[in-house]
Amino acid sequence: MNILVTLDSNYIKPLRIMLKSLFLNNPGEKFNIYLLHTSLKKKELEDLTFFVESHGSKLNVIDVDENCFSGAPVLLHYTKEMYFRLLSYQLLPNDIDKILYLDPDILVLNAISELYETDIKEYLYAAAYHDKLSIKEINKIRLYPYEINAYYNSGVLLMNLEQLRREADEKEIYRFVDENRAKLIMPDQDILNALYAKRIKSLNELYYNYDARYYTYYKMASNGSFDMDQIINNTVILHFCGKKKPWNKKYTGTFHSLYKQYEKQSNYLL
Repeated sequence: MNILVTLDSNYIKPLRIMLKSLFLNNPGEKFNIYLLHTSLKKKELEDLTFFVESHGSKLNVIDVDENCFSGAPVLLHYTKEMYFRLLSYQLLPNDIDKILYLDPDILVLNAISELYETDIKEYLYAAAYHDKLSIKEINKIRLYPYEINAYYNSGVLLMNLEQLRREADEKEIYRFVDENRAKLIMPDQDILNALYAKRIKSLNELYYNYDARYYTYYKMASNGSFDMDQIINNTVILHFCGKKKPWNKKYTGTFHSLYKQYEKQSNYLL
């Protein structure tokens, strides 16, 4: 399976934790991890390579030109590297036709094979949207006149690279950034939705992009059926969305102790 990550030095520790959860909960799977970056140091890359290889997988490092998206807006916890997923169809080797992008602020709780094998022949991406009415309506208004029926989260993206190479236009992406930089609140995600929302296959957020902030909401919305047992046994991707991150000392979210367990295990190779 091909996995894509993009980051700078600030996200190396979370990346190790995410990868550890991926390896632990997908025993026997061999992963090709593709890392797009502009500024990681040689020692950081050597350590990551050793970490990935010690788990029977392979790290493929791709240096991206530092001028790529150099003028695009970045803010809060977002970095320039977040944009690279949008051009991954150009930056990755041409013989890769499918890849799963994962944000570093994720835990993989169960096997990802079913997600990876999702049929997206007729789509550019598969992704989940967080089905809260307020989120959907606000983003519809904010991104007008671009028509979106759902606002997809870009932290988990199954990519049809073969189709993207045929349909996606780098100039269109840069033009959108130039024309809309004042309204880009969640920059790469806004671009993804404005340009490609109609070409995205919907995934169930409870299984493939569970927002760790909304445990109580999800439980109530499911009449209590989607409880902690359901999450641990069935949710594949637990995503720590937002600016409050579980590796920070002051974090107090529902899944903090679970995250700390994987953090502890990420300090051990096997």
